[in-house]
Amino acid sequence: MADVRKVLTLNAISARGLARLPQQYVVGGDVVDPDAILVRSANMHEMEIPASVRAIGRAGAGTNNIPVKKLSERGVPVFNAPCANANAVKELVVAGMLMGARNLVPALKFVEGLSGSDEEMHRATEAGKKQFAGMELPGRTLGVVGLGSIGSYIAEAAISLGMNVVGFDPAITVDAAWRLPSQVRRAESVEDVLRQADFVTLHVPLLDATRNLINAQRIGVMRPGAVLLNFAREGVVDNAAVIEALDANTLGAYICDFPANALKAHAKVVALPHLGASTSEAEENCVVMVAEQVADYLQNGNILNAVNFPNVSMPRESDYRIAIANANVPNMVGQISSVLAAAGLNIHNMVNKSRGDMAYTLVDVDSAASAAVMQQLAAIAGVLAVRYLPAA
Repeated sequence: MADVRKVLTLNAISARGLARLPQQYVVGGDVVDPDAILVRSANMHEMEIPASVRAIGRAGAGTNNIPVKKLSERGVPVFNAPCANANAVKELVVAGMLMGARNLVPALKFVEGLSGSDEEMHRATEAGKKQFAGMELPGRTLGVVGLGSIGSYIAEAAISLGMNVVGFDPAITVDAAWRLPSQVRRAESVEDVLRQADFVTLHVPLLDATRNLINAQRIGVMRPGAVLLNFAREGVVDNAAVIEALDANTLGAYICDFPANALKAHAKVVALPHLGASTSEAEENCVVMVAEQVADYLQNGNILNAVNFPNVSMPRESDYRIAIANANVPNMVGQISSVLAAAGLNIHNMVNKSRGDMAYTLVDVDSAASAAVMQQLAAIAGVLAVRYLPAA
């Protein structure tokens, strides 16, 4: 009989993405005791997540709406789709740069306020257009803070527009470094980026370390008239400091994806309604990616793009697989091996990786594991979750 899993959806999820789940899966918004949950923007922090849940799939990059720490304590990976919406965000950032460079939004508002005959409007246009004179992008410098998938895409787009690019990311991965165009100059700090750039774009997650990353002190080192773009997270910019700098004419414009009362109606602010990944292509790409990741985890135990687990992938070489999520503590692999050896189970293949306080082990054994063996593994101090994954 085919292996049946149940997946709860908390938002409207792309049908094309859901089609990537195996046909025998039961999927919907009213599923009871789900094996996994797929979510876009729904707030899960106050939700009572069923004990049956083994994985969460976020159809997007950010996971602020998910209680990641609590799920980690249960041994539940939280998957996301970090690259799937990169092109959509890139295009919006380029649009934001053009809006800031050419003063497009104030110019549009000026035209909306014109009245009178066409001839009168023409005269008013010629008299008023000088106040919206802008600058061209070639030769200007774009500063990118955060050089992941999105930051790399934007750097490449800016270079193709004739811009110079300087970037900073203290935690850049090897893969991201390989993707980064060679023309990007590496800065030594956030301040180093801000001092050099005519435009600054932010692409960092919202963490304690990045909250108010752009504050009054850092705005103070920016070039006069520079344009700040925030399509990352609302809390990485101190809105009060931005307003003060705009009013003092030290900051040229603020283009962001996060409306707030402090920003409303300010002549030098363009606040969009969180459009970063709001394209049909990005939404489908995100769901396709995360659905495939969740299905592979449920059936094979493989992990790719989990925000709280290491990436672990092992081709199946046996019909009998055990997946173990555990705290990253000494002698865990030894204890797991001892339990299997005592039960007469030969280890055919094993992979163990860690990420911070979390570790994850996949073991293929040559014969079936009993319920008693699974209970012994679960009883090891530090083990958070154990799953038996025989081939379907």
